[in-house]
Amino acid sequence: MVNIGYRVARLQGKITRALYLRRIPQIVNRPIQQETQLDLAVYALSCPRDLPEQVASIRSFLSSVGIPEQFTIISDGYSTKECELLEKIHPCVAVISLQEFTRGLPQKIYDYAAINPMGKKLAAILSIPCDRVSIYTDSDILFFPQATELKNLVDLANPNAYYLPDIDPAFDLRIIQESERKNPINGGFILFKKKPNWDFAMERFLHLQEPPNYFTEQTMMHLTLHREGAKPFPKARYIMWRDDEFLFRDRYANQETVLRHYVTPVRHKFWCNPQYLV
Repeated sequence: MVNIGYRVARLQGKITRALYLRRIPQIVNRPIQQETQLDLAVYALSCPRDLPEQVASIRSFLSSVGIPEQFTIISDGYSTKECELLEKIHPCVAVISLQEFTRGLPQKIYDYAAINPMGKKLAAILSIPCDRVSIYTDSDILFFPQATELKNLVDLANPNAYYLPDIDPAFDLRIIQESERKNPINGGFILFKKKPNWDFAMERFLHLQEPPNYFTEQTMMHLTLHREGAKPFPKARYIMWRDDEFLFRDRYANQETVLRHYVTPVRHKFWCNPQYLV
């Protein structure tokens, strides 16, 4: 039986994304209606394929959360023109190449980055200076008006990082023990209060005999953040669920939601809520 609602939603998402992509030169010139200033640095890694999502994600963050000290896009191949478009969004936005941003890491990290996009993400996250409160966010995260509450977590005087709870375990089982697999962490959105100590996870990574895989990066994030005492964002409002994948509507696009990570199975739903695409 054909699921008409699902097919229509995917078509709607495809059309809306295409129109958004075409209008990016005009969209980036729209002023951001926001006065809240944040003592915060934000980092995102993306590539030309992600340009529409990245533009929409940045604008939703600035509009819903506030204006950080800097919003750094770590470029995995953006052209000069695309970098200029991204930097037109707001003066706080700056683009730096992945190669320039990631320096002084173990050679095995660069080898991982050469064979797997998650290696590039790991290299980028390891290179975040965390000299102030810092956020790493994937480009496929949309921020909703309720995201103003993130400022409260940024301002809290505690050392705990916050992470996005994953709904399914996704581990490189070669570097994690069974007793360490509880409360899986998704690496798509992390609030760092200080520089994490990566030594424990890095030692396991460096002792891998075979090449790292797609889940190695997230496993290192999981091991490190749990050892640091990181706390989960509330699952009900920081959304990783994808149980509405085959429904027409976006079940979680509402006034209670802070953000949603539109992972691949529900990526089309990123574009099915034009009222949130500022």
